[in-house]
Amino acid sequence: MALAQADLAASAGEVPVGAVIAHGDQVLARAHNMRESLGDPTAHAEMLAIRQAAAVADERTLRQSVMYVTLEPCAMCAGAIRLARLGAVYYGAADERQGCCGSVYRLTEDPALGGLIPASGGILEDECRARLELFFSALRG
Repeated sequence: MALAQADLAASAGEVPVGAVIAHGDQVLARAHNMRESLGDPTAHAEMLAIRQAAAVADERTLRQSVMYVTLEPCAMCAGAIRLARLGAVYYGAADERQGCCGSVYRLTEDPALGGLIPASGGILEDECRARLELFFSALRG
């Protein structure tokens, strides 16, 4: 489902990142990057999915929910994941430049911030990375 969201982002001219939040078998939210469409630098797939899931769950914390995202979350998104108190994060491609769930920093797992939100990467990594590479190679022409 997150890959399908990434495809929607790409077709809209957005960086192909998709996110899904699930509570058990129930999908609470599906979102993709909309920074360009909305003119909003915070409209990352993760942020939009957290907002949707909180509205559906009718609560501000999502302790029993899990996020699946095609690209490792950045510092902003990892911070929002902590504040939403998601149960775990699973991502596809690592982001060696800005990833804050293992590549550059482990914001979701920093004990200094209290609590631990486990993050694991490499889920369908080849498929996730291929979408990003295709998108950026097309931009470069």
